[in-house]
Amino acid sequence: MTHPNRETGPREAAELIRRPRRLRTSPAMRDLVAEYRLHPEDLIQVLFVRDGIEEPAEISSMPGQYQHTLASVLEAVRRAEAAGVRCVDLFGVPREEDKDADGSAAWHPEGILNRAIRAIREEFGDRLVIMADTCLDEFTDHGHCGPLTTDPKGRTVVDNDASVALYRRMAVSQAEAGAHVVSPSGMMDGQIAGIREALDAAGFADVSVMAYSAKYASAFFGPFRDAVGSSLTGDRKTYQQDPANRRESLLEARLDVEEGADMVMVKPALAYLDILREVAEESPVPVAAYHVSGEYAMIEAAAANGWVDRERIVLESLTSIRRAGADMILTYYATEVAEWLRDGRR
Repeated sequence: MTHPNRETGPREAAELIRRPRRLRTSPAMRDLVAEYRLHPEDLIQVLFVRDGIEEPAEISSMPGQYQHTLASVLEAVRRAEAAGVRCVDLFGVPREEDKDADGSAAWHPEGILNRAIRAIREEFGDRLVIMADTCLDEFTDHGHCGPLTTDPKGRTVVDNDASVALYRRMAVSQAEAGAHVVSPSGMMDGQIAGIREALDAAGFADVSVMAYSAKYASAFFGPFRDAVGSSLTGDRKTYQQDPANRRESLLEARLDVEEGADMVMVKPALAYLDILREVAEESPVPVAAYHVSGEYAMIEAAAANGWVDRERIVLESLTSIRRAGADMILTYYATEVAEWLRDGRR
């Protein structure tokens, strides 16, 4: 910044131009002045556990990611912990015959997600944070995030209040299984208040709630639906946010905080960095961003074709999410990136 009462001459202008370049002269210098860094503790490893399989099943649209067995998901958590990751986020994939209109396997004590939570908590205790997805879309036979009803115009819609009542049951069952954090992703009105009330009433006041506050009706979710074996036909545009809207995300985040959210989230991440920045600037609670399946799949496809440097683009993508304001990042790359950071590759 030049002195306010002096004009900048040619020599001073040249000096200003050179100054940033002197701070890029070596890896050590660049590390010294870096404004943002990734740390393993910033990363949340997303994992899928599937009922009724004997071996891990690779997800075709997400190369390198798997639907895990109970045994292999424990091994994946061991690897994550060894790399320095301090949180895992779990999604359950039930057997087709266990799906129904309400998604009742979601809160059954022997449902696949609750069994996985329990097994991880028994082995790891409080050494890492166990986060569980609190939504019904994986468990319903129609693939929506709650039970369906007919509105006054005769249209089939998700029943908001009935969904919240079931989320309450699901959240309590996850807390009973050992979850440290429940993460309602269904975007139902009043879901945070309902879950917080249910957890407190059941004696789980210490269990945290991460709100999917700004969750958009995004095409970037496509591979995820493959990963969880979704039964959805149609879309979720009536209860997820319109990608065209900005102010709506700030309103949703404010409402979730008022209802008792301990953390809020923006999803997807890379296409919504502007939203992430605004939410982070306003939020009084920690902010997460979800580096979603479509973002992962695009990187993997481009890297497999030799079009991009895989390691560099992964690190650059995640750094941009941190730079935009995320305190934590849910990503399929968490363990791998933590291993790179541990080995000094950044």
